[in-house]
Amino acid sequence: MKTNKQPPPDKSSNKPETASEGGAAAPTRSGVTWWAYAIGLFLSLFAVLEVYQPTLAAPFLFDDLYLPFLDPTFSVANFRNWVAGVRPLLMFTYWLNYQASELNPAAYHVWNVILHLGASAFAWLIVRDLLGRAGEQGWKREILAAFAGGVFLLHPLQTESVSYVASRSEALSVMFAYAAILAYLRRRPEGITWPHAGLVLLLSAAAVLSKEHTAALAAVFVLIDLYWSEPPALKALLHNWKLYLPLSIGGAFGLAFVAKVLRASTSAGFGMKDLSWTDYFLTQCRAIWVYVRLIFAPYGQNIDYDFPLSRSPFEHGAIFGLLALLALVAAALYYRRRFPLASFGVLVFLLLLAPTSSIVPIMDTLVERRVYLPFLGMLLVVVAALRNWRTTKLVLVSTLSAILLILGALTYSRNLVWSSPVALWSDAASKSPAKARPHFQYAYALYAAGRCGPAAQEYAKVAKLQRTDSALLVDWALAYECSGELASALDKLQLALAQEPTAHVYSLVGMIRAKQGLTREAWAALDEAVRTDARYEMTYVYRGNLSAAAGDLEAAAAEYRKALRINPNMRAAQDALANLELQLRATPEQRP
Repeated sequence: MKTNKQPPPDKSSNKPETASEGGAAAPTRSGVTWWAYAIGLFLSLFAVLEVYQPTLAAPFLFDDLYLPFLDPTFSVANFRNWVAGVRPLLMFTYWLNYQASELNPAAYHVWNVILHLGASAFAWLIVRDLLGRAGEQGWKREILAAFAGGVFLLHPLQTESVSYVASRSEALSVMFAYAAILAYLRRRPEGITWPHAGLVLLLSAAAVLSKEHTAALAAVFVLIDLYWSEPPALKALLHNWKLYLPLSIGGAFGLAFVAKVLRASTSAGFGMKDLSWTDYFLTQCRAIWVYVRLIFAPYGQNIDYDFPLSRSPFEHGAIFGLLALLALVAAALYYRRRFPLASFGVLVFLLLLAPTSSIVPIMDTLVERRVYLPFLGMLLVVVAALRNWRTTKLVLVSTLSAILLILGALTYSRNLVWSSPVALWSDAASKSPAKARPHFQYAYALYAAGRCGPAAQEYAKVAKLQRTDSALLVDWALAYECSGELASALDKLQLALAQEPTAHVYSLVGMIRAKQGLTREAWAALDEAVRTDARYEMTYVYRGNLSAAAGDLEAAAAEYRKALRINPNMRAAQDALANLELQLRATPEQRP
C-alpha cells in the first residue's frame, strides 16, 4: 500500500534527504526544545537592536517629514481622520505611537525594529516549514532555517525598510504577509476549513491595508498549491475554494481601488507624462538584476540611485536583462521536480516583486525597499543550495555564523549613514553625482544643520544639474542669508522675482533689506508683498520686526496679531508677540 511517510534520516551521513519528484513531505517534529527558541528570540532581539542602534536616536528624515501627523493641525484630529485613507492599518500604528510618545522619533524607530523582528521570525518559520516539505529534517533543517531568519534580520539591504519611520509600511505589511503565507502552509492537506481560510484572509487583508503591493500574496497561495500539495495541483486548488472564492471577490474590488489610486497619483500609474509602461518594463528588466546583486553582494547602497531609463530594448542592455529573466524562469520551471525549493524560491521572488517592478510605471526606477517583500524567495534559493553542502555541523554553524556577523557589521555601517540627514544625503550625493535631487536634499540638510556656507555651495551644484526655478533660488538665497552673504542672497531673490513674483519672495527681500539697514527699501518690499497676497502671514511678522526695531511696539504687536489671525498656530508670530507683550508690561527703565 502506498504511503507518504518519509523514512528516518540516515544519521551516519550528511547527505540531505529530498522530496521525491518535488512532492510534499510532511514536516516532522523537531527535537529542539522551547528554551532554545526563547534563547534564539532573545539573541535576535539583542542583535537587531545593536545593528540598528545608530538610527534609534535619529530624527525624522527623508519621507518622514511628509508624514501627516507631523502637521500640528492633523496630530490633534480625531481617530477617524487618522485611519481614513489608503493604508488605515499603517496609520493606526502611527496613532498608537503618537498617543504613547507624541513626536519622539526614538519610539517610532523602535516600533519599526520590532516589526522587522516579527517579519524575520515569520520568514524563519516559513523557510523551516518548506525545508521539511522538501525532505530536510534534523539539525540541518534547524540550522538552515535559523540562518535564513538571521539573514532577513541582519541584511543591510533591509535598512531602507526599517531605518526611517515613513517606510514602516514595508515592515508592517510584510510581517502580516509572511504570517498569511505561514498560515496557508499550515492548512489541512485535504482542504482548507472556513476558520482557517478566515485567518488567512484576515492576515492578507491586514497586509494590504498596510501597503497595497502585498496583494501579490494570492499568486503565492496558488504557487504553494502547485508545488507543495499532496493531491494533484488542480485538485488542490479546488479543495481550497473556501479561500480562493472570497479572495477572488476581494481581489476584484482591490484592483478597482488600486486603479483609482493610480489614476489620481502623480508619481505612479499609466498616466505619467514622460514614463510609459514599456519604458518602465524594459528598465525593470535591468533593475531586477541589480536587486539580486545587492542581495548577494550588498555594496554601493544608495537612497537615491541615478538609474537611467531604457526606452528601447537595446538601450543600456535591457534586452539582455529580459533574456536572462526568461532563462531564469524557464530553468526554474524545467528543474521544478529536481530542485523544488530553489524553483519555488525563484518564482516567489519574481511574483512578489512584480507589483513594483514590472509594467506599472513608478517615478523612481530603482528603490531598495522594494526587495523587502520578495526577499523570502531568495532565502529559499540560498537554503536550497546549502542543503547540498556535505559538511559537519560545526563547520556549517561556524561558516553561517561568520556570514551573519559580516552582514550585521555591514548593516550597522549602513545605519550610521541613516543616523542623520546630512550623513544620508552626503552619501547619496557622492554616489549619484549627476542627479539633482540628492544634491538638493544634501544642501537642505546642511542648511537645517546650520552649515549655511556649504549649503549654498551645494545649491550651486544643483543649479548646474537642473533648471534654476524660483523654488531653488529662494532656498539658495536663504542659505546665503544664513551665512551672512546678504548681497548674494538678494541677487538670487531678484532672479526669483523675475520668474515668479510672490508674496513669499517679496517678504524675503524686505527681510534682507532690513538686515542691510535699508529700512525704506524694506518697507517698500513688504508693502508689495501685502499687495501681492494679503494672506501670506510671514509678511506681517517681518513688518512687526521692522516696527519693533524702530521702537514702535504697539504697531509691531498689531502686525503680529494680523499674522495670527491668518494662522493661529504660527510659532514665529506667537513667540514674537509674547516677547513684545513682556516688553510692553515692563517699565521704560526695564525695556532693552
